[in-house]
Amino acid sequence: MTVALLNFVSWIFSLLSPRSALAVGRGLGWIYGSVIRYHRRDAFEALERSLPEKSAAERRGIVHRMYANLGMNVVETARLPRVTEEHLRDTIDWDGDHQAMEILAAGKGLLVLSAHTGNFDILCTIAPRFNYPTTIITKRIKNKAVNDYWMATRARFGLKFVPAHNSYRPCLSALRKNEVVAFILDQNMIRDEGIFVDFFGRPACTTPGLAYMSAQSGAAVLPVFMIRKPDGRHLVKACTPIAPPPDRKPETIAAYTQRYTKVIEDVIRANPDQWIWLHRRWRTTPPAP
Repeated sequence: MTVALLNFVSWIFSLLSPRSALAVGRGLGWIYGSVIRYHRRDAFEALERSLPEKSAAERRGIVHRMYANLGMNVVETARLPRVTEEHLRDTIDWDGDHQAMEILAAGKGLLVLSAHTGNFDILCTIAPRFNYPTTIITKRIKNKAVNDYWMATRARFGLKFVPAHNSYRPCLSALRKNEVVAFILDQNMIRDEGIFVDFFGRPACTTPGLAYMSAQSGAAVLPVFMIRKPDGRHLVKACTPIAPPPDRKPETIAAYTQRYTKVIEDVIRANPDQWIWLHRRWRTTPPAP
């Protein structure tokens, strides 16, 4: 796949009306989940263990809507370089964003806690256009053309990004400039880079970096999640801010990382079809006794 091909796909999708584009996205999601069946078994297994109170029919519905959402995400992301700022503002509602401005008023920057819900990529990418200068920690996409295309799109919106390794100092620097640093905290980590906290009743290896950074910088953590509404539009929902940890002791960092993870779990429980159940979140297991 080349950048030229990606630009062509973006142009084709941009010719569609927003409603037609979402319909195409749902179709792509169906192919991804029901024809290719990409990680479909993983999604069902994770759902069954995490939400055992759901019936088999309910879990099938959740998985179906999850793949539909992923398909819509792909189409929206492809259209992003060619949509107007007016369109973005018309399709996104904000709930609780005043809290971000209140935290930034303290002059210590803002740490955003988020997860792979709704169209999480668009949430990070467009934040600078809504007057939130944002830095994210990101990994390279394996396909070079896709990686270059997506990073260039993000940069055009003003998003700044740092690689996953050696990212701590650049993020602290952004906070000292009273900017926003966003953490996606629902990704599996390897043992050397994470600590284990409870997530849906099972130990999940999670980065302690957010808690460390909040404690060191004095910046509060604001949980912010993108949720897709039934009509296809988006809601950016900010939850209750979390004050910085009082110290950087291991037990304190673990307690705050658990607190952040519980916020994510609560959001997923309220919107189970919005999360990527196909992600192998519990792949890293605790060491044997």
